[in-house]
Amino acid sequence: MSESSRNDTAEQAEFRQYCREWLAENKPSDPPVRLPQSALEIMTEPQLEYLQAWQKSAYEAGLVGCDYPKEVGGGGRKDCQRVANAEMIAARTPFLPNVIGLGMAAPTVFYHARDELKQRLLPRLFSGEDIWCQGFSEPGAGSDLASVQTFAERKGDKWLINGHKVWTSLAHFAEWMIILLRTDKSHKYDGLSYFVVPIRSALGKGVTVRPLIKITGETGFNEVIFEDLEVDDSYRLDELGKGWQVAMTTLLHERGAGELQSPRSGGMRSKSSHQISTSTLIDLARNTRRGEGVAADDPLLRDKIMEQMIYEKGFEQNQRRNRVQALTDHPMRLALQNKLLASENAQQISELAMEIAGAGSSLYLSDENAPAGGQWPLSYMNSFGMTIAAGTSEVQRNILGERVLGMPKSK
Repeated sequence: MSESSRNDTAEQAEFRQYCREWLAENKPSDPPVRLPQSALEIMTEPQLEYLQAWQKSAYEAGLVGCDYPKEVGGGGRKDCQRVANAEMIAARTPFLPNVIGLGMAAPTVFYHARDELKQRLLPRLFSGEDIWCQGFSEPGAGSDLASVQTFAERKGDKWLINGHKVWTSLAHFAEWMIILLRTDKSHKYDGLSYFVVPIRSALGKGVTVRPLIKITGETGFNEVIFEDLEVDDSYRLDELGKGWQVAMTTLLHERGAGELQSPRSGGMRSKSSHQISTSTLIDLARNTRRGEGVAADDPLLRDKIMEQMIYEKGFEQNQRRNRVQALTDHPMRLALQNKLLASENAQQISELAMEIAGAGSSLYLSDENAPAGGQWPLSYMNSFGMTIAAGTSEVQRNILGERVLGMPKSK
């Protein structure tokens, strides 16, 4: 019995067995195209189509949206999404492409939208038929999110949106965006409101999406320009001026609160995906030539890999605290810890992989001699974005210190 299944309820144990059996029979074969390392770097229609087909299959089998009520398209189960996530990761299935929809939009819509909007939007979000993106950051508002200036002006029961969002992952494929807007310029926090807006149907009619090319050559990021985009007031979530409070729901889930999201790791071990973990570090060390031997013969490298394994195991054990009520009294406590540690862990693993690969770490995706198909340099470059996205590591430490530990605010 695995450690993750020891504390299963009867329902969870039955569901876990069902997931294992279904995945054993329905795990898709290797894709016909190279997949990116995460959903946030999907660049081509063939990549998206393959992954959307997988998410729809998993959703129809009951492995996605498990914990949401049936009336909004969920499975009506209790605390079973983490079971499905764990089994998908163990089976090394492809990742689910609608990661922003599942991890951020779904809980926000569920907790703050009108019933009619939930019932309309969530089933197609769970199935992956509608891809979602997040409109928070702007050229002048990133870490200071409350300074967003994209403005929504009321016109009867409509709103006209004008402004500029940036670093918008998946916007080039997204049907919908969750967006934080300024509706009152006289108040910083109380002047914010939260909407969901259709962007694909508005391309060229109030919405422009421009890809941003990263140092890796990927185009997962975008900037989105709004010019008199008209949306109905029914797309507003919660009360006018309550956007900051709604945004906190989004951010808590983005930073790891709850299990109402897709598995964030995993991936089939093939030419088309890359699993970032200490097990892959060990494989790399065993297969990287060093003189007469291999990198794994170096005692200093073995020691560093062991330290990384200890860190990873500690992180796994820390996540178990999410199931202890006494430790979840503060909504930010574990969510921010997990986000901080996970992003820095990915950076540490990638940096160590570059050291293990040695000169081979300079070879990139297009080089047939590159270790692991050149995926490690890609991981290394992408890892720096992970410690910035959803709030920098410095911001996470400040919030933990000030709001969780009660320390004085930094000056």
